[in-house]
Amino acid sequence: MAYKFTTSSFRSALMQKIKSEKTKPEIALRNALRKEKIRFQGYNKKLHGKPDIVLLEKKIVIFIDGEFWHGYKWKEKREKIKANKDYWIPKIEKTIKRDKKNNLQLKKLGWSVLRFWEHEIKRNMQECIMKIKKI
Repeated sequence: MAYKFTTSSFRSALMQKIKSEKTKPEIALRNALRKEKIRFQGYNKKLHGKPDIVLLEKKIVIFIDGEFWHGYKWKEKREKIKANKDYWIPKIEKTIKRDKKNNLQLKKLGWSVLRFWEHEIKRNMQECIMKIKKI
């Protein structure tokens, strides 16, 4: 059973502003792909996990994961969560598990799966583009 907690209207309003589509790192990667003349498609909701970017010709799906929501360095960060541990820890672990399941399902269907952390897009865009071109 999931732990429920109440939030203030201020906190609730902040959480509602968090976007899952068209984030800054995603837009930056799309622009870089356009600049490299790499054709892609946005959100294909028919594919497992709803990838952020799909390269149909090469059968590549790309996910751009937020560090907090998808558990970047989770073993370290897990211990640092102070507020609402009973809510956040299971929620993030469920997301990590779902990501692995989606990767497996997509690979079984013949797709190559690339996952980039937000900070990789921001700091090493050329490296991300090279990984995409390499496949």
